[in-house]
Amino acid sequence: MSDLRSRILRKPLLILLVVLAGLIAAALGTTALLPDNSSTAGPVHTDPSDPLITQITQTRRQLDRVPGNAIGWAGLGASYVELARVTGNPENYGEAQRALERSLQLQPDGNAAALIGLGALANARHEFTAARRYGEQALAVRPDSADVYGVLIDALTQLGDADAATAAVQRMLDLRPGVPAFTRAAYDLELHGRTDDARHALQMALAAANTADQIAFCRYHLGELGFNTGDLDEAQNQYQLGLLANPHNAALQQGMAKTYAARGELEQAIAQYTALIDRAPLPEYLIELGELFDAAGGPDQAAAKYREVSDQFRRLEAQGATDYVDAAQLAAEHGDPVEAVRLAQLEFDRRQSVITSDVLAWSLHKAGRDAEAIGYADRAASLGWRSATLAYHRGMILAALGEADQAATALADALRINPHFSPLHAPRARQALAVLGAR
Repeated sequence: MSDLRSRILRKPLLILLVVLAGLIAAALGTTALLPDNSSTAGPVHTDPSDPLITQITQTRRQLDRVPGNAIGWAGLGASYVELARVTGNPENYGEAQRALERSLQLQPDGNAAALIGLGALANARHEFTAARRYGEQALAVRPDSADVYGVLIDALTQLGDADAATAAVQRMLDLRPGVPAFTRAAYDLELHGRTDDARHALQMALAAANTADQIAFCRYHLGELGFNTGDLDEAQNQYQLGLLANPHNAALQQGMAKTYAARGELEQAIAQYTALIDRAPLPEYLIELGELFDAAGGPDQAAAKYREVSDQFRRLEAQGATDYVDAAQLAAEHGDPVEAVRLAQLEFDRRQSVITSDVLAWSLHKAGRDAEAIGYADRAASLGWRSATLAYHRGMILAALGEADQAATALADALRINPHFSPLHAPRARQALAVLGAR
């Protein structure tokens, strides 16, 4: 383990957002509970037998008996953050906020648990400056907490402060080299094009996993590495192994659905997505299903899904969760490119990450502003992330600028990285490459 940790720590790190609120709640010793008739108990909209729902229900009952338990309220808030993530129900963010504020009211000083929960909530809402502030406040109280560094890593990474994120990751690995630390390191390694090292880090995380949820989480990301490098057999195997650990895991079910789509089994993929969305109507799943309908020749069904996503964005914003990345991508591809640029610029202004650079570049391209777009596309590619989507976006922008050779190289790279990266865009990449080759 020490050799891999050394290789991880000696490289620059930039980690994608991983809000592991469930792991945070576990680390806080979530015994959190709330009275069944309390105003903090809100709509859950998921399977009542789900372990997270069971945990919340038990926590509420315990808090009914001991309402002055500040740490319990903090744990309850962290659980609601996770519930919002897995169900796509933004009302749970409000429940989380109320529980965490109640914790701070009961214990205003030295309440690191509530500050960590508020940091996780702010990260989930894409309020990364606030998340960093909560993380720094928690750090002053609990300087040796790996959970504090988890909140800081997620915030600092998205704010584009790579050096500070590097230091936080190193500290988290030193304090507790377990699942949360290794999975964050794996994201960084993948972003820097070091896929093999990323896989090793995830395998170390899997070896450290001791719950079904943690095993499922690690298997999902091992599957993602396989999918993102075009290895559908490896991806499907990891997703299936993850589902053995947690048959109800939405991310793993989504992985299986997109594997069916990549194999051209569109009916099976649509059926899988439809069942998944009934339980977890997350924006990204709705967009993917809409694009599957587009690829399968169902534009009316696709349009209905895009409208559903737009409605969900409005509900999320009403609860304080502004996800301009997904909203900009939806507008760029299936709506108003001018609005896409506005949304992408708003997101880029508050965090300058690889993802925000790419979505701004693509939105500018779709709005016909390719001379501006290429700078952001180059910025998105600067870390060396082997992403088919990023390479495709950059190739299409270069083609629009008349840079035929560079465009062909980028598009060929996209298809080499993952020839199945999108049921809509992979065929478009092949078509554009063929046109460039015929010139």
